[in-house]
Amino acid sequence: MLPFVSRSTGVTLLGRAGRSVSRGSLLPVRALTGAVFGAAVEVAAIIAALALYPSGMGEERHTVRSRLGPPPDGTMPLPAIGADSPVLLVHGMGSNRAIFHVLRRGLRQAGFRRVTELNYCWLSNDVRSAARLLADEVERVCEASGHERVHVIGHSLGGVVARYYVQRMGGDARVHTLVTLGSPHHGTLAAMVPLPNQAIRQLRPGSDVLVELAGPAPGCGTRFVAFHSDLDELIVPTGNARLDHPDLQVSNVPVRAVGHVSLPMHGRVVGEVCRVLRDAHVAESLAAA
Repeated sequence: MLPFVSRSTGVTLLGRAGRSVSRGSLLPVRALTGAVFGAAVEVAAIIAALALYPSGMGEERHTVRSRLGPPPDGTMPLPAIGADSPVLLVHGMGSNRAIFHVLRRGLRQAGFRRVTELNYCWLSNDVRSAARLLADEVERVCEASGHERVHVIGHSLGGVVARYYVQRMGGDARVHTLVTLGSPHHGTLAAMVPLPNQAIRQLRPGSDVLVELAGPAPGCGTRFVAFHSDLDELIVPTGNARLDHPDLQVSNVPVRAVGHVSLPMHGRVVGEVCRVLRDAHVAESLAAA
């Protein structure tokens, strides 16, 4: 669980009128305060995303390298084990690669020198066609970098696209770790809006794509990490961003008071994503030793 999730200690405080106030009784107030603050941050994130959108419309400069620095959560960087492993970012609906401005910078500072994004048009692509574009991009990245496997981070629809590639198109041979941020793995009622868009219909609970993804996936070699927030206004219910599948190696990471658009921009979330990928390299190196 992320470090910004509060916990009750059961300690007793003295109220203004000399009354004893249980710390546990303050939790609803803290939750409300956190929700209000998170909503304000979400509004700011939406404004930032709209402002950055034009900068993400062009073609991306492919592999990016930069010097190491402290990760965005303020901790000292861990040893850069396998830091040359490519990381591929996949945006969601109504967005483009500009949504990853903060996450991209955080990954570079954490030691991941090869960061690239898949830019696709969600209006003209459904989950399956976008997954084919992702497959082509993964092959290009592997060929350019000389690596056999990559990490993928998908936000919202991008996480479902990446999961489809991994589970249904043999992408687990190429993807070491798939991190999803607010992705509707079990659908979302927000997709019930009557719009003539195939990608939106595929995010409805019980859609053909989600039923296909719920099917057996024996031997899938990708590790999944699903971030889900209790303040995600586009995943209804919010728990549908959890990934539960008997055949998959899954870690679900709960986040409090972070909105849907804020997830790839939130400093603590970005820091935790960087740690997840670094820990994956540490575990793999220890297993190979």
